[in-house]
Formats: sequence, C-alpha cells, structure tokens
Amino acid sequence: MEAFVGSVACGSAVAHKSSFVSARRASAAGKTRSASNSTVRMAAVDKKKVPINLFRPNNPYIATCLYNSLIVGPNAPGETNHVVFNHDGNVPYLEGQSIGVVPPGNDPKTGKPNKARLYSIASTRHGDFGDGKTVSLSVKRLIYNDPETGEEVRGVCSNFICDLKPGDSVPITGPVGTAMLMPADPNATIIMLATGTGIAPFRSFLRRAFCENNPDYKFNGLMWLFLGVPTSDTLLYQEELEEMKSRFPDNLRLDYCISREQVDKDGNKMYIQNRMADYAEEIAELFKKESTYVYMCGLKGMEPGIDDLMAELFAKDGIDWTTYRKQMKKDGRWEVETY
Repeated sequence: MEAFVGSVACGSAVAHKSSFVSARRASAAGKTRSASNSTVRMAAVDKKKVPINLFRPNNPYIATCLYNSLIVGPNAPGETNHVVFNHDGNVPYLEGQSIGVVPPGNDPKTGKPNKARLYSIASTRHGDFGDGKTVSLSVKRLIYNDPETGEEVRGVCSNFICDLKPGDSVPITGPVGTAMLMPADPNATIIMLATGTGIAPFRSFLRRAFCENNPDYKFNGLMWLFLGVPTSDTLLYQEELEEMKSRFPDNLRLDYCISREQVDKDGNKMYIQNRMADYAEEIAELFKKESTYVYMCGLKGMEPGIDDLMAELFAKDGIDWTTYRKQMKKDGRWEVETY
C-alpha cells in the first residue's frame, strides 16, 4: 500500500513515486494564471465571498489528470485512489467544498448526458503542490452486483475517475458547498468524524493546519480525528496523518476505528461511536464548549450510533441531545455530510 504524500511540508521522509514527481513538474509548468492571482486567500468567514458554481455542468472546466494512484492495501474491500487534477488556477475553492466531475457518455435510462457527481475536495486551497493550480480527490471505485439480476454494476463516475491516466482530460464543475467550511478561528477545537473517503475534507483541514506555512493562518487549537474503516489496509493517508501527529502532538489527536479487526471493551465491533465512548466524559465536555466545531462525513449509517452515544452522555447532565444538536447546527458548530 502506498500512501500519497503531497509536497507541502508533509511527507518529507517519504520517497515520492516518479509519477507524482512528474505531476508536480507538470503543475509547476502551467502558464495560465499565477496562484497568487487565482487562489482564494481569505478565511472562510463571509459565505458571500466563497466561490460557488464558477463552472456548471453545461459549461464545465476541462481539467487535466496529473496523478492517479491506489492508496489502499490488498486487504481493503475495494479500491480507493488519490487523484490530482490540474486546473491552472482557474477553479479556486476552499477547504470543505466539493467539485463535480462529469463522466463521458449518456445515461442509459434517459438517453441524456451523464450528470455530474460531487466529490469532497481532499486538498487545501493551495493544492497538494502548493501552487494553487490543482485539486485532489479521494475516490472509491464503485463495483457491486445487482441484487435482482446478480450482474456486476460499475459506478459510472467513480470508475471513470479511477481509470484516468496522467494527461487525460476531466470535465469538472463547481466548487459547491458552504456548510463544511473549515472554521476561521485558529484556536478552535475541531472534532472530525469520518468513514472511508469521508476523510477527504478533513485531509484538507489537517494539511492547512499542519502542512502549510500560511502567513494569514496559524492553527493553535486542537484537531481530533476519528476515522472509521473496515480493515487496516483501508486507513487512508495514514502516513501523512502519523507524521502530522508526530510533529504537532499537542494539536492533533488520531483515533482509528477498525471494525473488522478491533472490538470495544464489551466485545462489540469498533465503530466510531464505540471509540468515542472510550473518551465519554471528555467528548461530552468538548461538545459543550462554544469553541468546539464537530464535522461528520462519510456513510449515513454512522449517524444513529453517534446520536445514541451523545444522547446517553448528555442525558447524564439532564440535557436533551436532539435539542442541543439543533442549537449547535444553528451556531455553525455541527455539520454533517453523509451519503
């Protein structure tokens, strides 16, 4: 298993693949617009200034694939790739946003052109190469058997992306989204709950906080990532994460929840809520702080277990979790993007 490690601070001890080095050179060679002119530099405070739908499905930006590589091991259920697209600085975005990818061909059910599929952005606004000209995605190849016919079904867009080769053209749309934007407060506590490729927006948060030297942003708070996966081979970006933690032990905490390999104290499979329960009192107190922001991204099935845990913890203090969660949402401290 190869862990993708970008060229901005993180990954200095890891040898890059030749294709990654070539991609970096290709990005640096772009002549369209300088990063200083195109990259969004402001903190994500005023949502009116956030770039939204600069490119739409009927007029997408034609990006170029620079890098595409598998980032899971042989015991992972399925394939997940880290993909880097060059947009020459023409598609600025912020951490927490998504872009659309328009796969070629027509929908066999409607006969109309395939619609864009949205993917959370896995890179900071500066991109993995720090030049403001690229955008990265974490994409799982969707393959399953039709429950009625038993025939293999391949996801149109995920397979298109995972099959891309450096130099291939990619129609992209967006960026979209304001709900998952990274807090502007550099002293905030940010709790991130992710399953699988749901780590994508949090990779962008983490790299902005710990892998870049931004003159307008220095993170001094606490980031705490709970990452749920089925097997150890599915721990996306583990080398990056561990390096960040080793360099910033007071600002970053990592907890892995590996459901097929770990169990909790009662012998149950280790899902995110089970791991959170190990820190029950601390988690509850952090959730009550006005400077704590909680983000959830990944499979929708993670929501009930986390809600049940928090309801139990808050009930001990006579607080109704559902009501409190609604207030957190209203205050911009609770954001969920599940599918």
